[in-house]
Amino acid sequence: MEKTDGFIVFDNVSFEYPGGDDEKTGGETADGSLTASGEPSGTSEPSATSGSGRKYAVSNLNFRVNKGEFVCVLGRNGSGKSTVARLMNGILLPTEGHVYVDGEDTAETKDLWEIRRKVGMCFQNPDNQIIATSVEEDVAFGLENIGVEREEMINRVDEAMRVCGIEKYRKKEPHLLSGGQKQRVAVAGILAMKPSCIVLDESTSMLDPKGRRCVLNIVTKLNKEDGITVILITHHMDETPGCDRIYLIDEGRLVKEGTPKEIFSDRATVFELGLELPPTAELFSRLKEDGLDVPDAVLGIDEGLKVLFKSLSIN
Repeated sequence: MEKTDGFIVFDNVSFEYPGGDDEKTGGETADGSLTASGEPSGTSEPSATSGSGRKYAVSNLNFRVNKGEFVCVLGRNGSGKSTVARLMNGILLPTEGHVYVDGEDTAETKDLWEIRRKVGMCFQNPDNQIIATSVEEDVAFGLENIGVEREEMINRVDEAMRVCGIEKYRKKEPHLLSGGQKQRVAVAGILAMKPSCIVLDESTSMLDPKGRRCVLNIVTKLNKEDGITVILITHHMDETPGCDRIYLIDEGRLVKEGTPKEIFSDRATVFELGLELPPTAELFSRLKEDGLDVPDAVLGIDEGLKVLFKSLSIN
């Protein structure tokens, strides 16, 4: 696979945690916090085993994400999808193979800062990304680190807070906010850096349904209106119908890729991987089993209503 084939390209990528699967003792934890040594720890990913007997958290992975796409990466807990996320902007570097971001190899350390500027990461627990004593200071933190001019910084912070709907929290202490509000602050901090791509690694898993909808609405709008590439790593199936493509990951390997309709029409593979159908697809799957003439993989409430009215001959 050529490095110019997409915005993010995985070229035969494998990743092995130092010390093997049971000895991960530093770096990114499962919720995105940093520990001392700079290597991932916390909930471990099960490993794929190569022909040589080595265990990999990710094994022989080839895929691409194009500019402006909205891509979902799905897999059961421990499938390797969070490792994939951290490989996307050089938090982790491949043991074998290459990851390219906009044509730049993450293994080339001279390119890492530019790569991380282009690919912003939003982790599961926003508390691990929020460090300042007020919302506006936190949103400005990354800009201060790279020496952005004060006037430009103010403009970027104002715009990022406006997009994320957190202007009224400007002077508040982040620890006083709800989980969903904190996650919006984390997203605003990423947006202020003007990334080309946002990777959300289980970023909605700790939120209530209202908070999840709010964060998803923000990133969907950024994708559709501003052309920002979005990569959503999630186990919430109801977050997937609006995306362009889905990658199914299991034991560090790519099992299947396709559009949401292609993926969720293959119920056997979805269930085999320990996943579920989105709620609307599950409902219509049961209606079909009960004899109602409906198509496979009905996704979203609007589509579901149209199919239901048509099947029941309701005008």
